[in-house]
Amino acid sequence: MPTVLRIGPYRFYFYSNEPNEPPHIHIDKDDLSAKFWLKKVSIAENIGFAKKELNALHKLVEEHQKLFLDKWYGYFSCKD
Repeated sequence: MPTVLRIGPYRFYFYSNEPNEPPHIHIDKDDLSAKFWLKKVSIAENIGFAKKELNALHKLVEEHQKLFLDKWYGYFSCKD
């Protein structure tokens, strides 16, 4: 479960056993969790985040999209 980035209370990561899904990033804060698709940044799943915070997370994912995609492809291309 590689952690890609930490910003304040948020941990951005992906699971190492999900190479068959489109590129995405998971975000956790305490017992809250979200998943965003990375190609066209959009919410895939939300567990507990309020809409306002989810919108802020969407902006963070957009700001760091290139980093997340680079890490995704770098990690999974090494697994082939």
